[in-house]
Amino acid sequence: MSDHGSKKVVILALTANFGIAAAKFVAFMFTASSAMLAEAIHSLADTGNQLLLLLGMKRAAKPPDERHEFGYKMESYFWSFIVAVMLFSLGGLFALYEGAHKLHELNVAVAAGKPTTMEHPSVALVVLGVSIGLEGWSWLAATRHVNRLRGDQSLFGFIQDSKATEIIVIWLEDTGALIGLLLALAGVVLTLVTGNPYWDAYSTFAIGALLIAIAFVVARETKSLLIGEPATKESQAAIRKLVGEAEGVTALVNMRSMQLGEDEFLVALKVQWQGSLSANEVSRLTNDLEARIRSAIPRARFIFVEPDTFDPAKAKSGG
Repeated sequence: MSDHGSKKVVILALTANFGIAAAKFVAFMFTASSAMLAEAIHSLADTGNQLLLLLGMKRAAKPPDERHEFGYKMESYFWSFIVAVMLFSLGGLFALYEGAHKLHELNVAVAAGKPTTMEHPSVALVVLGVSIGLEGWSWLAATRHVNRLRGDQSLFGFIQDSKATEIIVIWLEDTGALIGLLLALAGVVLTLVTGNPYWDAYSTFAIGALLIAIAFVVARETKSLLIGEPATKESQAAIRKLVGEAEGVTALVNMRSMQLGEDEFLVALKVQWQGSLSANEVSRLTNDLEARIRSAIPRARFIFVEPDTFDPAKAKSGG
């Protein structure tokens, strides 16, 4: 996905979540619903998360310098990991705390014989309906981008293999937000239908558990990229093919790669050249090989080739 496309999806989610957060806080002031407060904090955290993703994209666009000779592309992975921490703390843990707090308040009110009915439930229902519409709009946009990127690949496989953390984080956030809104709506409706105020607290606990699960998935995927994932299997296979077809190459002894960002990676090759080649010929053929790889796979930004020579006697002896 292009940076422009990723940024468009992030900005769309930012706009939707800011409006949703404001509406939920207003609804909470009228209803005192713990699920509504948990959802309001969730949307506020999501708004902050989108700002962090935009910051990461801006930082990742910086060119290489003396301090970071391979560039700053991995900044996007770092800020995506911070988003996972935000989802876990401001989203999941806060929702669990608010659910426990609401449960305690209900127990105290019931023991004292005080009323526990929800105030102004119509406000909560209207805000949740509008929020579901806005969040669904953002989720559909993110889903369309994900479907274009993954092609025939399964959704789980795409999430696991993708190097574009921004779109993965946005899609998971939007999915969690939409499910969270439905849980909050279920809590409000069940409270009104059954007259049991505990449903509001139960839905808050469910929202917290959901956000913690999503935070875990985001953290796992971004951590894997931060500590160094290889290039995609397709890119590795293409490089092997190019090396195998190159003039003067006897064998590809070894290959190691590392993803530096969504659209670039480095690759180190140990190539065995024919023993009859001179040093100048190996140098020329190495440059030709690097140029062919860059032309065929523009994401191969940094290419390092270590030459080796073919020794017939060694090969015959099995050494």
